[in-house]
Amino acid sequence: MEYNLYGFRGSSLNIQIAIIFIIIAVSFTVLAYLSILTGRYRAYKREKKLASLYPVIDNLLMDHILLNDELASDVPADHVALPIEVFRLPVFEHKWARQALIDRLIDYRNNVRGAMGEQLRNLYIQLELDKDSLKKMKSRKWDKKVQALAELSNMNMSIADVTILPLTNSSNRELRAAARHAYIKLSKNEPFKFFDVVTEPLLMWDQVELFKIISTTEHIAIPNFAQWITYSSNKSIVSFCLKLVVHYNQISAVPAAVKLLDSKDRYLRADAINCLGKLKMESVEDKLLQMYDSQPLNCQLEILKAIGRISSGRHVDFLRQEFLHATDFDVRKHAAKSIINNQWAAKGLIEELVETATAENKLILKHSMNPLIKY
Repeated sequence: MEYNLYGFRGSSLNIQIAIIFIIIAVSFTVLAYLSILTGRYRAYKREKKLASLYPVIDNLLMDHILLNDELASDVPADHVALPIEVFRLPVFEHKWARQALIDRLIDYRNNVRGAMGEQLRNLYIQLELDKDSLKKMKSRKWDKKVQALAELSNMNMSIADVTILPLTNSSNRELRAAARHAYIKLSKNEPFKFFDVVTEPLLMWDQVELFKIISTTEHIAIPNFAQWITYSSNKSIVSFCLKLVVHYNQISAVPAAVKLLDSKDRYLRADAINCLGKLKMESVEDKLLQMYDSQPLNCQLEILKAIGRISSGRHVDFLRQEFLHATDFDVRKHAAKSIINNQWAAKGLIEELVETATAENKLILKHSMNPLIKY
């Protein structure tokens, strides 16, 4: 040992540094392997405990809720006595077991409706599992907050605005999305209030998830989305509200969408044109044609699609001109589809184009004639 130490001290500086780095690398490698092995062992122990606990939970839920004849006969859950003491097993004094029970209750509640679903919620409350979820809301870890939001929203538990609204603007994307979804689902009076405070953009995936929640949540209070189209400074909120206007066919929001046609933002203009086209607002057709030549490509394509959706038949000549003379392939493609959508007024024109068009344009027309092909 003394010889090795003497040899190390007597080595050159480069060799000493290399030896130190080797020792550090080996030490970190050993620590990493120990950490992985420890994590796997803990996961194995946890899975083993859960494997023995889940059947106990399943049997309790099956015997006292899912196979309860009174609940199966649509008797209100409040009128059915819940044998709460049966669920107060010693194992549920442990945190991991209570979490397993929460997870199982959520799984079952997502697959049942009516009185059974309400009774599962009552069990969650009476066992004070909601307090476990609320404790997670106070955690400094964002993933714990996300977990708490998912649990509380699945169990339809109210959360104070002062607690959840700041989270809708969190810098953490996952927490921000979870808070927005939970707020829409849980707020009874103003489910869209967070639209007023959002500064971060709604990403496309966020919009898809929000749309799913909004359109599937029962008894949700739908506001007039024109207020955000008009006043919101968050462009993604405006764009999302235009989509919701189309979904809920809010004709009252049309004036707000028309005002956006003068927006300096070409993407918002395109979204507004798309909205007006899907609402089949024939009154804006002339304005769309007037602004067509001054618009960028994305807005021109939306104008062509809007004319096809409105299908008034008044602008077939314009569509013919764009189809025959435009150099951009997408312009010709959408012009062709809009001509087909206006075929009640352009039957002779379509036959003429099929006979006289170039080979490429004939292919575009035939493609557009397929009823399964959309814009």
